[in-house]
Amino acid sequence: MNSNYYAAIMAGGVGSRFWPVSTRDFPKQFHDMLGTGETLLQTTYNRFKKLIPAKNILILTNERYLGLVQEQLPEIDREQVLTEPAMRNTAPCILYSAMKIGAANPDAVMTVAPSDHWIADEDVFLRDIERCYQYCSKESVLMTLGIKPDFPNTGYGYIQYDEAQKDGGFFKVSRFREKPDEATAKKYLKEGNFLWNAGIFVWSVKEIVKAFQSYQPDMHALFAQGLEAYNTHAESDFIDTYYARAANISIDYAIMEPADNIYVLPAAFRWNDLGTWGSLYKELPKMEGNNAVVNARVLFEEAEGNMVHAPKGKKVVIRGLENYIVVDEGDTLMIYPKKDEQDVKSVAKKLEDNA
Repeated sequence: MNSNYYAAIMAGGVGSRFWPVSTRDFPKQFHDMLGTGETLLQTTYNRFKKLIPAKNILILTNERYLGLVQEQLPEIDREQVLTEPAMRNTAPCILYSAMKIGAANPDAVMTVAPSDHWIADEDVFLRDIERCYQYCSKESVLMTLGIKPDFPNTGYGYIQYDEAQKDGGFFKVSRFREKPDEATAKKYLKEGNFLWNAGIFVWSVKEIVKAFQSYQPDMHALFAQGLEAYNTHAESDFIDTYYARAANISIDYAIMEPADNIYVLPAAFRWNDLGTWGSLYKELPKMEGNNAVVNARVLFEEAEGNMVHAPKGKKVVIRGLENYIVVDEGDTLMIYPKKDEQDVKSVAKKLEDNA
C-alpha cells in the first residue's frame, strides 16, 4: 500500500429523511440500513482499507458521535477521529483534515467521501480512486468523481464537463449545477456531458490547502494558526477554541464552484447516495410483488412495491398496501407512501415540536 494515500470519511450528518431509524442521537451512518451485518460507516471504512493503510484513514464527525465511532471501529486510534465541536458544514472539517494530514505528510494525497453511500463493484471503485490518486499526485488539480446518470434524477446536483478538455479519461469541469427540475434534468441527459455529483473528492493536501488560501483566506488563516498543534496533545485544545469561529459553508460553495482547476472522472462503478427510504428500496433485493425487506419476517398478501424495515425476526403481515414504506423502530411505527418520502423529514420535526 502507498503510504502517501489517505482518506477522510465524513460521518457527521443526521440523515433525517431516514427517520425514525436515523435520529440526531443515532444517525443512519451508524445503522445497518441494508441488513448486511455492517453499518454504513463500517462498510465505507472497510472499503477504503483495501487500498489505504488503516492508520491513514480519518473519520470526520461531530463530537457527540465519538463514542459511536469508537464502538463501531474499535481498531482505529482516537487521533484518527476528528471531532467537530460545532456544526460548520463540510468546508471547515475538510480543511482541518487536510492540514492535519499535511502536517504529518506533506506529500499526501487524500480522498474525501461520505460514510453513508451505497457503492457496488468495490474493485471498480478502488481502481477509479487509485487512478485519481496517481493523477492528483502529479497534476495541480482538484478531482471529483461523477456518476453517469441513467435517468433524469431531480434529487442530485449535476457536474457539467468540457468534452474537448480531456486528459487520460479526466475532464475539466465547466460548472456545477444545482438540483434541476425534471425538464432540465432530461435536457442534461440529452446533452450527454453531465454527471451526477457524488460528493467524492480526491486531491493532494498541498493543492486543497492552496485552494483554501486563495478562495477562503479567512478560514485558511484561522486553521493555519494550529500548524504547530496538529498531531500533538495541543490539537484538541486548539480545535475546541477556534473551530466554531469558522464560516458555516460547504466545500462546494467554498472551493469547488470558484476554483478553475476542477477535473472530473466519470465513474465506472454503480452508486447511490442513500438519501431517502426510496433510494434504499432501490438497492434492496426484491421479493414477489416487488416488495423489499430489511431484517423482518414479512408475509405479503395482495401487496406490491412496499419496503419493510423492522427488527430482526419481527413478524409483519402486510395486506392490500401498494408502494408504501413501513418502518418499525423502537417506540415508533411509520407507514408512509413512497411517493411522499421527501416529507419524512418534516414529519419527524412535527412530532418533535408537538412532544
